Amino acid sequence: MEEETNKQDKNKKRTKKIKRYSIEQLEKIKKEQQVIDMYVDEVDESLNMIGVVGSDIKAIIPRDEASSIVGEDGLVEEKHIINKKGKILHTCIKDILKIDDRVELILSKKMLELKVRRWMYMHLKEGMKLKGVVVSTTEYAAFVDVGGGVTGILKIQDMTDLVLQHTSDMFKPGQRIEVVVKKYDRDTGRIELSYKELLGTFEENVKKFKEGDIVEGIIRNRIKSGVFVELKPNLVGLAEHVNGIEYGQKVLVSIKRINVEKKKIKLIIIG
Repeated sequence: MEEETNKQDKNKKRTKKIKRYSIEQLEKIKKEQQVIDMYVDEVDESLNMIGVVGSDIKAIIPRDEASSIVGEDGLVEEKHIINKKGKILHTCIKDILKIDDRVELILSKKMLELKVRRWMYMHLKEGMKLKGVVVSTTEYAAFVDVGGGVTGILKIQDMTDLVLQHTSDMFKPGQRIEVVVKKYDRDTGRIELSYKELLGTFEENVKKFKEGDIVEGIIRNRIKSGVFVELKPNLVGLAEHVNGIEYGQKVLVSIKRINVEKKKIKLIIIG
């Protein structure tokens, strides 16, 4: 009962912000393949997504319209569907059904993905900046939605020059980031992304620090000669080993020496 009440409250808040669509507007959106948002209320046993468009129009995304990517069995994989409940999806209108005195919509994420891929095939270039949303993270890479459900791969070595143990040390699912296209394969549609180019060079980043400064850092890696401490994204210094510190721990450091020519920073861990 409480869950149903919460759902109703959420829907009331959502509908206050969403307009009503006329049949003429929907026909125009369908004809021009414009983007329209759908709120997913549920996912049924057949992996169809059911929800609403606007404030009151029932809509469904059939499983075969949930993505342009399919598995070996030719079906859209569950991972593209099962976590969508309670979310707002960007879609295109595939069909408009007129049932008695009401309208229902058949929507497609696949159509939008293919539309975005066609645009990318024509326009995407290495070095281009894109805005995206982190979809998932693994030990070695993060996957970023760069538009319309099209996902690019951001490898750990392209995130930063720092040594990370896991990509989640830097990014979390749902996080909005800007990325750079590192490589785009038009034949396969594979997009490789980079992030560290946006973080500035050593010379640019180190300008904000001077010898004698006491600042906060994060333990990132150990080597025989010391421990690396991240001062800011893509800027790291080396300090002597100190007992009792762990990877990812925040520490207070004093900047002992900055060598711009060798791109090195000497630190002392003080707390």
